[in-house]
Amino acid sequence: MRSRYAAFVVRDEAYLLRTWHPDTRPPAVDFDPAMRWVRLEVLETTEGSPFHTTGTVTFRAHYTDNGRPGSLHEKSRFVRHEGAWVYATAVFVD
Repeated sequence: MRSRYAAFVVRDEAYLLRTWHPDTRPPAVDFDPAMRWVRLEVLETTEGSPFHTTGTVTFRAHYTDNGRPGSLHEKSRFVRHEGAWVYATAVFVD
């Protein structure tokens, strides 16, 4: 999760697409030029150890959009795909 957040911060589309499950991966990542990611809070994790095939990360990502602060609260589901952890789906919280 932290690496994907960092990829959003630096707008690394290739990394984001590579770490997205092929069944849910979009054709491209549309970055909003007015949005700046400023902080990530990991609130909860479930499973996700070397012995699991799935896991979740609940987080709050803080940003500014045209200078106005905001946050995204999400519970993301990750799965192992071809030996690597990839982002599969999410549920927005709040």
